[in-house]
Amino acid sequence: MDGTRWVSCRPGFFLAVRVLSRLFRRLFLEHLQASFEAGDLAFFGGLAALAGKIACSRRLAELRRVEWVVYAKRPFAGPEAVLAYLGRYTHRVAISNTRLIALADGRVSFRWRDYRHHNKSKVMTLAADEFIRRFLLHALPDGFHRIRHYGFLANRHRADKLALCRRLLAAPAPAHTGDDDDCQRLPDSAPDRCPCCGGQMEAIGAFPRSSPVSPSAWRDSS
Repeated sequence: MDGTRWVSCRPGFFLAVRVLSRLFRRLFLEHLQASFEAGDLAFFGGLAALAGKIACSRRLAELRRVEWVVYAKRPFAGPEAVLAYLGRYTHRVAISNTRLIALADGRVSFRWRDYRHHNKSKVMTLAADEFIRRFLLHALPDGFHRIRHYGFLANRHRADKLALCRRLLAAPAPAHTGDDDDCQRLPDSAPDRCPCCGGQMEAIGAFPRSSPVSPSAWRDSS
């Protein structure tokens, strides 16, 4: 678009289900074929005939011609429940400090909820290395981002695009809080600028004059 008018979607629209189903089909079959070529798939019983390359390729070609169904519907408890569910994964750590009970004899005890038994609170004790292994399963590898923005929310032109959207919708700008915007405007040369996100960092310790200040001596307050 030329950016001169706002084009609204039809009422109640959220996702193009047919587009979503074809995207899911393509990605699923691509990963399935990659797993086959890597030798990670095993076929048994009635599927043993698919172990050959030609037979497997023929079956994948058949699946690409079939319309896949992606089931999408309104959330039972409303959009707020969906945001709360996603927020537990995007803005929280794997386990909060309040759930940790004890660390003794190389074992960690913590509380967990058994949803299969009426959401009952229970205590689990694991060896420290096993606890750390499970915790690190929730840590993203280097180079991965938990949240990615695209479209008018993409980081590069977000401020300009949001201003344009508000102008086209005749919507007022939000009240300035002095938090996020100030962090985003820090110059690259600022000594207390986070090298990863660009946010404001806060000093949490002092060092002798003879020792250099390490980046780990700062805490990201953004």
